[in-house]
This record gives sequence, C-alpha cells and structure tokens, in this order.
Amino acid sequence: MRKFVIVLVLCGLTSCGFFESKEEKTQKLVQKELNEIDWNAVDAYPIFENCDENWTQTKQRECFENGLLEHFSKTLSEFEFVLDEGIDPIVQVDFLVDEEGKITVTRIEKDTAIDRQMPEFDGIIRQSLLRIPPLAPAIKNRIPVKAKFRIPIVLNVNQ
Repeated sequence: MRKFVIVLVLCGLTSCGFFESKEEKTQKLVQKELNEIDWNAVDAYPIFENCDENWTQTKQRECFENGLLEHFSKTLSEFEFVLDEGIDPIVQVDFLVDEEGKITVTRIEKDTAIDRQMPEFDGIIRQSLLRIPPLAPAIKNRIPVKAKFRIPIVLNVNQ
C-alpha cells in the first residue's frame, strides 16, 4: 500500500503522463511542434527550372527574384513607357506563389501619376505572369506551401 501511495504522490508532483491518453500525448506533441515552426519563413524558395534546389536559401531567393525581374524587364521592354519627372518610378508588386507553383499578383503599389500616364500597367503585369516559366513552389517541412513576395520594379523617368 505504501508503494502505491508513493507512486501516486510522485506522479502527482511530477505530472506523470501515466494517466494521459495517447490522444492527449499526441495533441501535446503536435502543439509543441506547431509552436516551434517559424511560419514566416520557408525552407526552400520557389525556383525556376534554371535554379538548383540544392542551393542555399540565399542563392535560391536570388535566383527566384532575378528570374522574376528578368521576366518583368523583358515584358515591359516591349512597351514604350516613359514617366514625367517628379513621379516616383518604383512600383512594388506583391504576389503569391501557391502550392502548385502558380503565381498571381495580389497588389500593385505605385504613384497615382503612373495610373494616369499608364492606365494599362497593372494589366500588363498581370498578363505577363501567364507567360512566366514554370515554377516549383516554396517548401516548408518538406511540404509545398503558399508564399507571398514583394518585388520592386523601377521604371524609366523622362529626363
């Protein structure tokens, strides 16, 4: 009887998991794992075919960003856009790469004068993504995930 009381007291003092169900233990373990994940970072960035999935995260990100900027640059060079002086030439493009590698524009932030001088700009950016080379999605814990990105595009200013 003494041993039983001592075990009971020890379990009570050390919060022994002896009486916890497997479900409760699993729930606690899963919750602990979820709390340790940095949800604002990915393990691997989306990559184009010419990028290497074994590169460091920094190199993957650079390759991804350079691929996007190159694509936008080629697209915009097909048009004759020249802005007047005094207009902020930086356009911030926010987009989402989904779990399948499909890319969509979520927001375009720019000087309102750009809208007046180039009302078709947003449409051109959105259309250009339909012709973007295939992308592999971002990876988090070996699972393809959605990832948001922002790319600055600098337009030429009339001088």
